[in-house]
Amino acid sequence: MKKIILFLFLGAGFLGSAQEITLKKGVVIDSIVVKDSIAESYSLYLPTSFEMDKNWPILFVFDMAGRGRQAMRMFTEAAEKEGYILAASNNVNDSLTTSKNILITGRMFNDIIKMLPVQKNRTYSAGFDSGARFASVLPIFVKGIAGVISCGAGYPNIEILDANNLFHFIGIVGKEDYAYPEMLVGKSLMGRLKFPNQLLIFNGGHEWPNPQYLEKAMEIFTLSAMAKGQIGKDEAYINGTFAKNLQEINLLIGSSSLIQADNLLDEVMSVYRVFKDTDSLKKIKRELKRSKLFKTMTRNENNTLLKESFIKEDYVYYLEEDLATYNYNNLGWWIYQMGELKKYDKSKIEAEREMGKRLLGYVNALIEDNIDLVLSGNQTDQDVLSLLWMLKTITDPTDHSYYLKIIANSAKMEDYGTSLFYLEELLKNGFTNKAELYSLENTALLRITPEFNEIVAKYLKDARYETIEE
Repeated sequence: MKKIILFLFLGAGFLGSAQEITLKKGVVIDSIVVKDSIAESYSLYLPTSFEMDKNWPILFVFDMAGRGRQAMRMFTEAAEKEGYILAASNNVNDSLTTSKNILITGRMFNDIIKMLPVQKNRTYSAGFDSGARFASVLPIFVKGIAGVISCGAGYPNIEILDANNLFHFIGIVGKEDYAYPEMLVGKSLMGRLKFPNQLLIFNGGHEWPNPQYLEKAMEIFTLSAMAKGQIGKDEAYINGTFAKNLQEINLLIGSSSLIQADNLLDEVMSVYRVFKDTDSLKKIKRELKRSKLFKTMTRNENNTLLKESFIKEDYVYYLEEDLATYNYNNLGWWIYQMGELKKYDKSKIEAEREMGKRLLGYVNALIEDNIDLVLSGNQTDQDVLSLLWMLKTITDPTDHSYYLKIIANSAKMEDYGTSLFYLEELLKNGFTNKAELYSLENTALLRITPEFNEIVAKYLKDARYETIEE
């Protein structure tokens, strides 16, 4: 089988010259230039089974920091197994407006559709977090996108959905991800609006799922295409994927992951009911619902989700109040809240342990969103920004970058007391890069003080400058 495909392009777009593009199968090809824009490029992946004489489904993967190649690599294993083309722009970015990102995406779409045999009605989009949110709104603005794989993000705005423009939405989320409650609510709302949708749940936090979940999402798209008559029914494929899902359900039940088992049962029945009798699954579900353990786990989850919603409301309220009034005195309240979250780590109830991790992720995301908001304004409110940095040292003490920002900014304002306090807190939390400390901007005068060097010597042995005793 040939592993390399050569494309020869001729025309005015290349100033009358010919350009030969070599596309290898089974590897990620980076930085293919969009032909009507010298500044834009994308990455591409063709499965090893790819041939030009048939049409192929395509999945566009989005990362809003311009890291298309890295994001696409998460899908290559699944794309190889399921026979999908992958593409990812290297230019979409959170710093751009949605309209500009859509235009960039449109140019990439047109480039690829002209070059490759893409199957009509089998174009999909995907992403994680902000990339997932962008992928989710594309079907509203770009014609022909049949489905979305959203990892770690619910649908961004239910109000803009149009019942006359249905698309298939597949959410994938970890039970410890702060997006989990949002995605549970979103699944219910999309169901009521008659949008075909599934939610796949895994054990984990706000992170890319294991490739097996990405593969399962692609399987669902393939089965949906079979159900709609867009591709021929493959009985071996249907039976094989059904058996694999049944095995996973049994493993989840065997490991007492009963809520995930119940969720997967619902999703498998919704996907396979057009192909085969699902009475065996209905029987498993009835038995599961009679289980005392399942009832206890469901009750615990419902209770914690309600409690979590109240705590999140408190976080939003107090953060808004603190920022509006520059309330540095309320930092103690936030320290107390982090202590309360740590208590959930030791809870005997699994749902509470998961809730604690979700809340920690939520409060960090909330503060980071506010930092981005402050920095995006025409004028940066430095006092608000400093307060947000201080909050981050409380909610995420292992992220050393915020201590360094405070030290540098406070030294600039000649508030050496604050700089020294956060220097010691930084070193207590394991920071060891002495060279970075002694090259920190705006700290030239601070670095030569005896107090600065005594703190450094205390935690990192030798200080750069010797302290002089009078």
